[in-house]
Amino acid sequence: MDLDELYRLLRGAHVRAQGVVDTIRDPLLVLSSDFTVISANPAFYRTFETDRESTVDVKFHDLGNRQWDIPELRLLLEKVIPQSASVFDYEVRGTFPRVGYRTMLVSAQRLKHPDNGQQIILISITDATERRQREDEKDILIGELDHRIKNLLSITQALARQTGVEGRSAKEYRDTFLGRFEALARSLNIGSSKDASGLPELASAVMEPYLGGPSQVKIADGPEIALTPNQATALGLIMHELATNAIKYGAVSRPEGQVEICWEPKGDDHASMLQLRWRERGGPETSPPSTTGFGMRLIRFSAERELGGQAELAYLPEGLTATVDFPR
Repeated sequence: MDLDELYRLLRGAHVRAQGVVDTIRDPLLVLSSDFTVISANPAFYRTFETDRESTVDVKFHDLGNRQWDIPELRLLLEKVIPQSASVFDYEVRGTFPRVGYRTMLVSAQRLKHPDNGQQIILISITDATERRQREDEKDILIGELDHRIKNLLSITQALARQTGVEGRSAKEYRDTFLGRFEALARSLNIGSSKDASGLPELASAVMEPYLGGPSQVKIADGPEIALTPNQATALGLIMHELATNAIKYGAVSRPEGQVEICWEPKGDDHASMLQLRWRERGGPETSPPSTTGFGMRLIRFSAERELGGQAELAYLPEGLTATVDFPR
């Protein structure tokens, strides 16, 4: 039953209507023209865990801890009587005594007592806390999805633009670009999977296509670390770039070369930070490059901007060592 139906009922037979009002599940108040509570239904007492003594003959704006004393709401209610207007679903958020933080929707309708002509206001209150929470969560999810789509498009565009074309055939360019894109796809898949074990599974999934023989790559038995989708994407791209470099110039370019990937908690409490280490051995002697390519820029960007950490690359005679530190 909405306010209009109740309004018509009260106009026609207010005595009989009182019994109906008492059965309505939403809290209802009847106010005088000066906003003093004349009566309340049982649902009001149950919802706000109060009683008649604390409600009747009390100004509406003084109920509870004065959570209804909102200038905008007062203004709306004051216009109800002179303008014969209605207020529907005015949202009030606050902490209510004995009930806690809730979201309430207030509706008001002016009506005239059928016997004495007294102007009164009927107030209906709906608890919309759970509904608003679902709507807020939906808005957050939509915003997050929009953000992820934009980021994914930006990363894909950057991969396409920055993958070098000089001295390459169309097939070589395609293979390089698709390799990076596949690493991105695998990282996203691991990050979004509810069953993923986190870092161990990400390392295995991303490294498998690029480090052919299992004897050339060793993934340490580190602790299982849950990853957010952003963390999985960033780490997946970082490991892919390191693997690509290892295949071209590093340890995996030689049959005897090896790569070891390990990780461990870092920091005073061993909980706030995580360190991922990439260690190459048995490959050509390494030295810092004369120019910084897109792959190295992508590694540093992913570590700093996406993970909120940092990446350090050490070009040692025995092979490249890379460490990525980031907050968990």
